[in-house]
Amino acid sequence: MTLETILPPERALFDVPGGSKKRVLEFFSTFIAQNTPSLDSQEVFGRLVGRERLGSTGIGNGVAIPHARSPHCHSPVAAFLKLAEPIDFDAIDGEPVDLVFVLLVPEEADDTHLSLLSQVASVMNDAETRARLRKCTSQRELHERLVEAIRRQSSA
Repeated sequence: MTLETILPPERALFDVPGGSKKRVLEFFSTFIAQNTPSLDSQEVFGRLVGRERLGSTGIGNGVAIPHARSPHCHSPVAAFLKLAEPIDFDAIDGEPVDLVFVLLVPEEADDTHLSLLSQVASVMNDAETRARLRKCTSQRELHERLVEAIRRQSSA
């Protein structure tokens, strides 16, 4: 399973209002529950916040990868949010975050979960990719740049 297969164009969100880590996680939880009937926004939010309590998913360079397992998630779900303004995400480097890649996986998806997280980290670790994503001016362009980066990474 690749990131490209679980990240449709409508889940690459451009110019998302930030405000705070909590608001961004609430925004994603509401958005994904509206698009995935088996998911409940409060349950998704609770799981993402619970994961953040274990340690911030802000990996540095303005990137966060919030992720969680859910018993109501039947297959992995991804979304990418380019925030309108950077926010404090308690990232390991102390820098504000403006690129957020969210991942939800089924409760039992051990290897898949780790593989997808690894793919996200590899893609987002590339400075050129981050720069290209930050220059995007539309949702369509954002998704295209992200898919290009995923393909580049998987062929490397």
